[in-house]
Amino acid sequence: MDISVSYLWDSYYDDSMSAKPIISVSGLRGIVGECLTTELIQNYTAAYLRFLDDARFSGPIILSRDGRKSGEAILEQIKSIVALDGRCSIDGGIMATPTVGIQIREQQAAGGLQITASHNPSPYNGLKLYSPTGRILNQTQGDQVLNFFHSGLAPNATQNNESFEIDSSTLPNPHAIHIEKLLATVDAAAIRKQNFKVLLDSNHGAGSTLGLRLLTELGCQTVAIGDLPNGQFSHPPEPTAANLVDIASQVRTTGCDLGFCQDPDADRLALIDEQGTYIGEEYTLALCLEQCLASNPGDIVINCATSSINHQIAAAHNCLCHESAVGEANVVDKMIATNAIFGGEGNGGPIDPQLGFIRDSFVGMVRVLDLLARRQQTLSAATAALPKCNIHKTSVHVGDHNMQAILTSLPDQFPTVAADFTDGLKLRWPAGQWLLIRPSNTEPIIRVIAEASTLTAAQELCQQATTAIESDNR
Repeated sequence: MDISVSYLWDSYYDDSMSAKPIISVSGLRGIVGECLTTELIQNYTAAYLRFLDDARFSGPIILSRDGRKSGEAILEQIKSIVALDGRCSIDGGIMATPTVGIQIREQQAAGGLQITASHNPSPYNGLKLYSPTGRILNQTQGDQVLNFFHSGLAPNATQNNESFEIDSSTLPNPHAIHIEKLLATVDAAAIRKQNFKVLLDSNHGAGSTLGLRLLTELGCQTVAIGDLPNGQFSHPPEPTAANLVDIASQVRTTGCDLGFCQDPDADRLALIDEQGTYIGEEYTLALCLEQCLASNPGDIVINCATSSINHQIAAAHNCLCHESAVGEANVVDKMIATNAIFGGEGNGGPIDPQLGFIRDSFVGMVRVLDLLARRQQTLSAATAALPKCNIHKTSVHVGDHNMQAILTSLPDQFPTVAADFTDGLKLRWPAGQWLLIRPSNTEPIIRVIAEASTLTAAQELCQQATTAIESDNR
C-alpha cells in the first residue's frame, strides 16, 4: 500500500521562544516558569472570567488538565482566581479536551478551562477556553477575551483579597458520560465480536484514562503505551510519522490489528495499520466519513488545509463538502451554519455533533473500529479503498518579520493562478492541485501545504513557496 502523505513540520521550539508566550484567540501557551508566569495565568484567566460575566454566562467553571506535572499548580491557582470572581469550580482532574466539553454541558456550566499545551513539548503548558455550549471559543468570543486581557480590565480575580473561600467540587466519574455517548454512535456489539487487538499510544497524556476504558467496553485486547498520564512524553508529542517510528514497529511486532496514537490532550488521532504502516492524521477524518456517510448522509465540513479526498468521499455519497478557514472554531462555525452531520480537520481531529462541537480522538477510534467491523476489513485494506492523498506539509520560520507582507507578495510567484486570501493564501489549479500558505496561530512560522496528483508534485509546490518566502524574508 502506497500512502503519499508526508510531513516536515519544523516546529519552532527552541530557547528563542522562552521569552515570549503565545497569546491568541486559540488560547495561551508558554514555557512554565519563564514566559508562562503566575501573573500571566492570573490576568488571562481574569480576562476570560470578565468575558463570562459580561456575557452573563452563569454557572460553575469546569477545570481540568492534561498529564503535565505543571498543571497541578496551575489548576490550584485558577481555582483561587475563579473563587475571587464569586464563582464555584468543578475539578475534573485529568481529562481529555473533548471530555471537558461534554462535562460543561452535563453540569450546565458557564464555561471551562483546560490546562494543556496540546502538542507542545513538556516544558510548555497553557489554557484552552470553552463556551457554555462545550466548544472552544469562536473568533468573536476569543477576541473579546483578548480585548479584556490587553486592556488590563479584569474582575475581582486581580485584586488582593484575603477574605474568600474556594468553592470547588470534584467529578467522581468524569469519563462515564463520554463513553456512553461514544458507544451510542456505533454498533458496539459488532465491534465486540471482532475481538480487535489494539495498541493505544497516549504518550503519557490525558487520553489513556478514558481510552483504555472505552476499548475494554468494545471488547478489545489493548496494548497500552504511555498509559500513565504524567506528562513525561516518551516521544515528541505531535503524532507525526517521524515521531511514531518506534510505535509503528510495536504495532506490527505485537500482532495488533491497528494502532491509535493521541496527542497529549487527546483531541487528535493518528492511525497505524496492522503492517506497522503510519496511516497518518489526514486519513483519520476520511475513514470516519466513510463510516458515517454510508448510513447517515449529509453535509460535512473540513478546513481549507485538509485533503480534497474528503470532497471525493462526500461526492461518492451524494453529499456536499464545505470548507472553512483553518482552526477548530472555524470548522465548527461552518458546521453549525450548514447543519453539517460531521466535520473535522486533517490533523486527526474529527468532530461529531452527537458528542459535541469539538475535536475528539475517541470519535476517531470508535468510527474506525466500526468501519472495520462492518466491512470485515483490515485497516490497510480500508485505507487502500480510499482516494489517494498526495499531500505535503512543511513550514518556514519567519521570526519577527511581517507575515502579511510576505503573503501579499507571494502571488507574484504564481501569476497565472487566482489568489484566495480567505485564510492566508490558497491557490487552486484547474486540475485539482492546491497550495496553502498561512501563518500559524501558535508559532512564529508560516505553514506551507500542497496537494497534487503525485507526492513529488506536491513537494515541488511547497519548495517553490518556501523559496519565495525565504527570499521575501531576507
